[in-house]
Amino acid sequence: MPELPEVETVRRGLAPVLEGGRIALARVNRADLRWPFPPDMAARLTGRRVLRLGRRSKYLMADLDSGETLIVHLGMSGRMLVSGDPLGQFHHDHPAPEKHDHVVLEMEGGARVTFNDPRRFGAMDLVATERAEDHWLLSRIGPEPFGNAFNESYLTQALKARRTPVKAALLDQRLVAGLGNIYVCETLHRAGISPRRKAANLSPRRIASLVPVIRAVLEEAIEAGGSSLRDHRQSNGELGYFQHRFRVYDREGQPCVTPDCPGTVARIVQSGRSTFHCPVCQR
Repeated sequence: MPELPEVETVRRGLAPVLEGGRIALARVNRADLRWPFPPDMAARLTGRRVLRLGRRSKYLMADLDSGETLIVHLGMSGRMLVSGDPLGQFHHDHPAPEKHDHVVLEMEGGARVTFNDPRRFGAMDLVATERAEDHWLLSRIGPEPFGNAFNESYLTQALKARRTPVKAALLDQRLVAGLGNIYVCETLHRAGISPRRKAANLSPRRIASLVPVIRAVLEEAIEAGGSSLRDHRQSNGELGYFQHRFRVYDREGQPCVTPDCPGTVARIVQSGRSTFHCPVCQR
């Protein structure tokens, strides 16, 4: 499932086409994805101008001039692809329609944004913009990793109250927004912290050290276009490349890349999910 870097990469790719643009025609080709689309979604989108395209955690949020916000979750295989962009940033020709093109936005000027989702775990909803943060998908999400509210003092207090392993704590979207399995594994390796360690047992100094590492990992991943392991594509259809920079994720049995570390990357299972780490340099 896409994590923060993948969703932010998609947002940045869509922004030049969507922000300030008007949706000339919206087509909704089925009644639902993970759950039903909101009533009359095509009519509520058609003719609307996109004032701002933002992101909250792993959700895209398009504020419309109608006073509504379109919330989009890509799910496991969802892609939002741009074609026919008059600015020349993407291919000019629209591709032939595909079976899993579930929502299509025809923009004034000729660009097209297509939401394609073969597994149909994605979702869309429309909500009043002034109440968007209270939407049930967003209301319990913690601070953004790049925001001022996510700082050393906040994380220290949040983790000292957790008796779970630090890996599980960082995956909790109520604690910090947008982190998923890949980037928590990579963060903990760079910080030299074992994923098995109880969060509450970490010293304040070690907890504080996680904040800049989390930000650095996410920034590098965004610059690389995210990680394409199975389904992720950027809005122009290209793959992300951060998977080529993984230090531990999906590298079981390979040498640890930490300088002078003799360890080998191991895989364990925590809460039903694979965790990759170095048992030697992560303590």
